[in-house]
Formats: sequence, C-alpha cells, structure tokens
Amino acid sequence: MPGRDTPAHALDQAVALERVGENLVRGRTVDAWANMVGPFGGTTAAVMLQAILQHPERRGDPLALTLNYAGPVADGGFEIEVRPARTNNSNQHWWLEMRQGGQVVTTATAITALRRETWSETEAAPPAVPAPEDLAPAGSDRGVRWVENYDMRFVTGGWEAVANGEASRESTTTMWIRDEPTRALDHVSLTALCDSFFPRSFLRLGRPVPAGTVTLSIHYLATAEEIAAQGTDFILGSVHSRRFHGNYHDETARLWSRSGTLLATSHQLMYFKS
Repeated sequence: MPGRDTPAHALDQAVALERVGENLVRGRTVDAWANMVGPFGGTTAAVMLQAILQHPERRGDPLALTLNYAGPVADGGFEIEVRPARTNNSNQHWWLEMRQGGQVVTTATAITALRRETWSETEAAPPAVPAPEDLAPAGSDRGVRWVENYDMRFVTGGWEAVANGEASRESTTTMWIRDEPTRALDHVSLTALCDSFFPRSFLRLGRPVPAGTVTLSIHYLATAEEIAAQGTDFILGSVHSRRFHGNYHDETARLWSRSGTLLATSHQLMYFKS
C-alpha cells in the first residue's frame, strides 16, 4: 500500500497492492491520475493486470486483457479478487473483480501464456511520421490531471483542434507518447498507454462531451523482452473509430516501437453523450 515507502513514480503508486488473502489484494487510487470521474481508466486496467502479475500462481506473460467498467471507481481504497480460472500447458486463464464498499466497479478476464519460438511475420506497418524530437510536446491543460503524467507529441488529430472547437471529418489521432517523468516500459505501463487517447467523439465533434469507456480489450503482441528493450523511449500510437451511433462508439488503437515493432493493440467501446 502507498505510504512511507511509496514508489517515486506515479504509475507505480497507482498499481501498488497489498496482498491480504489467497486471491485478494488491496490498493488505493492516486490523485495524480484523476480523470473527469474517478481515476484514469488506463490505471484501472494497469492495476488489474498488476494483480495477476503479482499472483504466486501466475504462469507466463500477459497475452490478453479484457475489462468491463461496471461503474465509476471512487477515490480511495479498493480490493481486487483475482484467481486463475484454468491453467493449461501453454496458457492460463484469469478472472478478476474490483470492488468498493461491497459493490463491483470493474470486472476483467485475462490470459497469460508461455510463448515459444515459431514462424513470425507482421503484416501491419506503422504510419510514416516525424520523429518525436521534431514535434512539440502537447500542453496538459485539458481539464483532467492524468495527462500530466505523459509526454504526448501529436502528429495528427491533436487536442488543439478540440480546444479550438474545430470538428473533424476524420477520427484518427496519431501521436508519440511516453511516461513523464520517464519510466522503463513494461506490461503495466504498456497497458495504461493503450487507453491514453482522448475519446474520438471529442475530435469529431470539436468539443469535449461526457464520455467514458464501457469495455476495453488489450492484446499484447510483443514478448516481455521486446517490451523491455524499449526502455524509456517514445511509443507511437494511432487510434480511430468506425461508427458513432446510439450513444456509443468504438475505438481501435495500435502501439508501435520507434523501430516498428507492433507492441500491442487495443479495442474499446465508449459511451458518449452529445
């Protein structure tokens, strides 16, 4: 639990957990990650993954994580029940539930796996973009505190258009991003980065509107060694939506290393009100 020995980095504070039972851990939200309502959803995803990574029965590395945000996470303490649902020769299936005050606020399923060397190919290619050093850091004046924890450098679809009230005909945002202050990339930080894009409805409408993630799925396509090799370098992310309809819209993102390794993809469904 955060306290006298609280880790220095805000992300490590957010995912700090205390084991209190065989399949039960406790943590607390961190003010530095405050969002419009409750904490940044990326840290909720990251702390759920951390509960698996710290479980003594865990086998293998993260392969997939799906979260359903059942209700807003309130500031303060929470508990996570985490248990392996089934363990096979090469993969392990997990079930998780985050609770506050006896109420479920987030549920999740996940898969960890033992990867083996095999034939490999990547069909998708990263977009051609300027280097992050050639782009100006984005401002953090967006009405939410959590963005201060990232160095974002927009290539296309940046926040400036939203701030200026300019509706866009295209939902894509492409940006370089890394933790601020810098932190070596791992599965935990990569998980949070997968949810670091502002809602696509903001960009299309040219203004912030009430919005929030309902469900988020992350597929980890890189090995632990490939992720660790990124160190504290920028990650290239690109996200777009396919349809806005009936108060919901989808978002699909890809995250690349500077050298072009596809590290992860994320897919989510968001509620929005216009």
